[in-house]
Amino acid sequence: MSDLLRAPAEIKYAEELAWLESVDDGPKPFSWRLSPKMVRLFILGSERSDGLDREISQKWYGDRSFVERSIVTLASDRGLLLIGDPGTGKSWLAELLSAAICRNSTLVVQGTAGTTEDHIKYSWNVSMVIAKGQSRESMIPSPIMTAMETGAIGRFEELTRSTSDVQDALISILSEKYISVPELDSENIVFAKPGFSVIATANSRDRGVNDLSSALKRRFNFVRIPVVTNKKSEEEIVRFRTEELLRRHQIELDVPPTLLDVLLQSFTDLRASAAAAGSDDEKLESALSTAEQIGVLEDAILHGNFFGERTLTARTLASSLVGSLARREPEDLAILNKYLHGVVEPRSKEEGGSWPEFLEGGRDAIATLS
Repeated sequence: MSDLLRAPAEIKYAEELAWLESVDDGPKPFSWRLSPKMVRLFILGSERSDGLDREISQKWYGDRSFVERSIVTLASDRGLLLIGDPGTGKSWLAELLSAAICRNSTLVVQGTAGTTEDHIKYSWNVSMVIAKGQSRESMIPSPIMTAMETGAIGRFEELTRSTSDVQDALISILSEKYISVPELDSENIVFAKPGFSVIATANSRDRGVNDLSSALKRRFNFVRIPVVTNKKSEEEIVRFRTEELLRRHQIELDVPPTLLDVLLQSFTDLRASAAAAGSDDEKLESALSTAEQIGVLEDAILHGNFFGERTLTARTLASSLVGSLARREPEDLAILNKYLHGVVEPRSKEEGGSWPEFLEGGRDAIATLS
């Protein structure tokens, strides 16, 4: 695993998954590797009341009911659509579900304006077709077709970014559970095996890009993942991801709790400002998601490790925040400058601590970008 830039969940947590499977005596739908209760436990972590001989770490932070509804949906014959704002953990939850259920989270189609039917059905190996003609051997199955043939979970990322003809092709797959291959005279139908399902994700901010048809909506159960607003939960998520980052880069660095509080409070302030804004020009282009918060902290940690004194400082944190969130010039810089002068400056005078250095670092970063 050490030679992979980013190991999928089934490799990263292979030992944990194998152990859970060895002690799992619950009923399993279809060809699932774990029972629904164990899938939930793998994702949300174990508690003392579970009576296990070892602790299972929590990997996704959110309401238990979202995970349970997702698992129940996948145990039925309906697709699962995880919808929410950017950075709410939709893709990570989809990956964990796939890893726990079928030990393969890599059967993924990425939805874009350039995604075609071939990406969700099949295409052809041109050189083999020229040499031997069209056959099952010369056919290149899509990740979705592979999931059908193996009774696994297929994933479709950013479904609303794909065009209507691609979405229409997915309707027949979800309803009929087979794909026809008219180019072949025999073996021209690929049937889905028990256990096959599709987990799709959609960005709620993409509404109006390629809206889902009512027919496709009927094939999915919707699970809406809200933005994390609870400060304690968000702190747990940021800490979890940061610890993973430090292990990956083999960095020995402590994140001072005071600086984590500064980061969390800054995002809380900026979200409140965005909610009160009267127009889009008065809002940062950033979604101010938990994922972006983690990105700011990651940038600051790496900068401090490579170019600083191998420590995290409020100045570096402020510089990373401005650099990460200032995407439009001059609009975003003006919004951040207003925040520093209107909120951070008074707070630094009243509370002291890390806020004065954070204020100074933010001002310097804005001056550099202006």
